[in-house]
Amino acid sequence: MAKKAFLVLICFIGLIIFLSILNCQGTKRTITLPSGEVVCDLNGEWDVFVKNYGPWASFSSYPQMWKITQTGSSFVAVRMIKDYLHEKGSPAAQGELDKCNMKKVTILTGGPSITAKGRISDHGNKIVIDDGRMVRVTATRK
Repeated sequence: MAKKAFLVLICFIGLIIFLSILNCQGTKRTITLPSGEVVCDLNGEWDVFVKNYGPWASFSSYPQMWKITQTGSSFVAVRMIKDYLHEKGSPAAQGELDKCNMKKVTILTGGPSITAKGRISDHGNKIVIDDGRMVRVTATRK
């Protein structure tokens, strides 16, 4: 009887370890480039909240939706809905990835382009882009 209980315990522990490994692999969204470099996979639709502050506070804050298309380590975000400042289908941001970090990000406003810093978190499901002066964009994967 003790041998059976021990065997069941070992099988149960093995199952827990196996499931935890599968869970870890499934939560981080990545792409392996032809060069062998692994970068975050940003492809897909994102719920976005744009917060204007400082000199742009008069533009207020508003929700938006983006579709991000990634080619290698480069990405482009396109607006999926019209807001009071931008047309549907207009480019919203572009940038370059370095592993699972944003190396370079530009916010495209329809007027002057804004160089910003971007951070990817929550296993590739959240992006925060902030220029530190006028605008902060928070995107959450749908």
